[in-house]
Amino acid sequence: MDIQLSEDQKAIDASVRQICAEFDDDYWTRCEEESTFPTEYYDLMAQNGWLGITMPEEVGGAGLGVTEAAIMMHAATSSGGGYSAASAIHINLFGPHSIVVHGSPEQKQRWLVPLVKGEQKACFGVTEPDAGLDTTSIKTFAKKQPGGYLVHGRKMWTSTGQVADKILLLTRTTAKEDSRKPTQGMTLFYTDLDRAKCEVRRIRKMGRNAVDSNAVFIDGLFIPEEDRIGEEGRGFEYLLDSLNPERILVGIEAVGLGRDALNRAAQYAKDRVVFGRPIGKNQGIQHPLAEAWTYLESAYWMLMRAAWLYDNGQPCGAEANAGKFLGARAAFDAATKAVMTHGGMGYAREYQVERLFREAILPRIAPVTEQLILSFIAERVLGLPKSY
Repeated sequence: MDIQLSEDQKAIDASVRQICAEFDDDYWTRCEEESTFPTEYYDLMAQNGWLGITMPEEVGGAGLGVTEAAIMMHAATSSGGGYSAASAIHINLFGPHSIVVHGSPEQKQRWLVPLVKGEQKACFGVTEPDAGLDTTSIKTFAKKQPGGYLVHGRKMWTSTGQVADKILLLTRTTAKEDSRKPTQGMTLFYTDLDRAKCEVRRIRKMGRNAVDSNAVFIDGLFIPEEDRIGEEGRGFEYLLDSLNPERILVGIEAVGLGRDALNRAAQYAKDRVVFGRPIGKNQGIQHPLAEAWTYLESAYWMLMRAAWLYDNGQPCGAEANAGKFLGARAAFDAATKAVMTHGGMGYAREYQVERLFREAILPRIAPVTEQLILSFIAERVLGLPKSY
C-alpha cells in the first residue's frame, strides 16, 4: 500500500473541494435551520459526475474504488458541509452495491443510470423500530402475489425519504421461525416509493437536519417481480456486500468533519486575543487541539488502509470496523474541543462549531454502534467467545 495519494487521487480531492467551495457557511446554516435538502449542492455534484464515482462505466459511472470514494467524501465533509454534505449523496456510493453485484443488466440500466445522473434519488429501508441492529428480526413482509409481492411493515431512520423517488427495501419473504437460518428468508427490492401506500413521517432530531430521517409505514405496497434484486430469500447476503464500504465511508466522513472543526478552532485560537495575547499561545489551548490532530490522522490512515484492502480484494472487516470506531471517536473529540476553544461563542450558531458538534455524535451511533464493533473485533480478531 502506498501511503500517499496518487496524482489522480489528489485531483479528486481538489475537484470536490472546488465544488464544495461554492457552498458557504450561510448555505449550510440555512439548510440546517430550514430543514431543507441541499438540492443545489446535490445537483452540482451530479452534474460533475461525482454521484457515480463507484458505479460501473456502462451505467455512466467512473468505475473507481472505495479508496477514491473515501477521498471524495472526506473532501466533502471537511469543506464545511459536515454530515449534511455527506448524507445527501452517501447512498449513491454504497447503497446500490447490491444492484451492481446481483442486479440483471436490464435492472442496472433502468436503476443506476438515472441515479448516477442525479435524475432520481433513493432511500434505504432496512432498519426497523423493533429490530434495530438485529436485522434478522425484521418483520416487514413481502407476500408473493401474481406478478410480484404485496408488502406491509415499518422502517425506521430512513434518510432522504422526503425527497426520494426509489427505496432499497429489505423484507422477509419467509418468517424467521420458518427459515433454516435466521439470515435466510429475506429478500431485497429496489422499487418506486409509492406515497399512496407508504407514509413517510419525518423524525425531528438533534442535527443533520438538512437531510431528513424518517419513519416509513408501508401498507399494501405492490412491488413487481422485476424490482426484486437477485434471488428470493438471499437479501441479507446481498446486503453484506456493502457493509465494509459503508463503515469505511462513514468513518472517513467523520474524520473530515473533525478536521473542519479542528481547523476552525485553530483559526479562532490565532485570532482571539484575551489578556493581550492570542489564546492559541497558551498550551492549555494548544495541547488539546494538537492531540485531536493526532487522533484524526491515525483514524484517517486506518480507514485508507481498509479501503485499500477492500479494493484489492483482501479481507478488511476488522480494519473497516476499527476505522469507523476511531474516526467517530476522533471526530467527536475534535468537535468537542473546537466548541471549548471558542468558549461562549462555541455555543453560538455564528461560528458553526456547534453544528459540527451536534453532527459529530451521529457516527458514534450509526450505522453500527461502538459496542457491536468492539464485540466483532473481540470475536473475529481476538478469538473470544460470542457475547450476545
